[in-house]
Amino acid sequence: MVRDTSYMFVTGPDVVKTVTNEIVTAEELGGAKTHTTKSSVADGAFDNDMEALAEIRRLFDFLPLSNKEKPPVREVFDTVDREETSLDTLVPDNPNLPYDMHELIAKIADEGDFYEIQKDFAKNILTGFVRFDGSTVGVVANLPMVLAGCLDSDSSRKAARFVRFCDAFSIPILTLVDVPGFLPGTAQEYGGIIKHGAKLLYAYGEATVPKVTVITRKAYGGAYDVMAPKHLRGDMNYAWPSAQIAVMGAKGAVEILYRKDLGDADKIAAHTAEYEKNFANPFKAAERGYIDEVIMPHSTRKRVCRAFALLKDKDLKNPWKKHGNLPL
Repeated sequence: MVRDTSYMFVTGPDVVKTVTNEIVTAEELGGAKTHTTKSSVADGAFDNDMEALAEIRRLFDFLPLSNKEKPPVREVFDTVDREETSLDTLVPDNPNLPYDMHELIAKIADEGDFYEIQKDFAKNILTGFVRFDGSTVGVVANLPMVLAGCLDSDSSRKAARFVRFCDAFSIPILTLVDVPGFLPGTAQEYGGIIKHGAKLLYAYGEATVPKVTVITRKAYGGAYDVMAPKHLRGDMNYAWPSAQIAVMGAKGAVEILYRKDLGDADKIAAHTAEYEKNFANPFKAAERGYIDEVIMPHSTRKRVCRAFALLKDKDLKNPWKKHGNLPL
């Protein structure tokens, strides 16, 4: 959509005023800002027609001509084994400090090119297209800078639709995980976060395209379960040394597991330290086969490119059925 000139609505401002006595402008009711930040009906807003057309052309450059064709492969002036040493210090030592996932995506993608989809809606999750070795790949990534990267109803719907789109056009999917859980609260529960979270679970579970996952930091509880883990038919799962794969954070877990010791600060501190020792690293998950390999951050591009090259001839078909029952 183009800002200040594009409008979409089922009923216009005049009808709304007549029926409900609500006075609203066309821009407020169905303008570009409304549909890119609140309703998610539109995927992007631009300042003028020329910019909109140019961005649409850029988008089409990532896509196949139809669902029967493979995604395009472009000539690329980037090396597959390029290392980015700056990624080794991307994740802060303090697990409560945020960082920008855009930086990671830009540094591992071909020539730093990332085409983001729906960037103004549900900003706690990123969706968009990159290329690896010239081939199109869809990216889904948590953004710790917004809501600490928690999943909520809007971000679950946004990511689920994007995953379904990629699967429809045989576009491989890279998932970058740093998620502390689902966003708690009455607003989320009343809004049906269980059902909306299930949409993302369903989308990943039914997707038959190559799926590569990299866990950069937190991967907690049910939110980890819906972000393309091994349990959800993820093909290759990597983790950085900073990854924490557990049911929940140490403080919350200890308060539940050792409730009888809550009055004793020393015991609680000891239990917390033990929990962090066991789960504030990816090695327990690797021992159980949930992680294929613990990798150094600077080698992420090389490992991801190698994984997608390995999976390029993946052929997986779901059991026949008329259609699944997507949790709408």
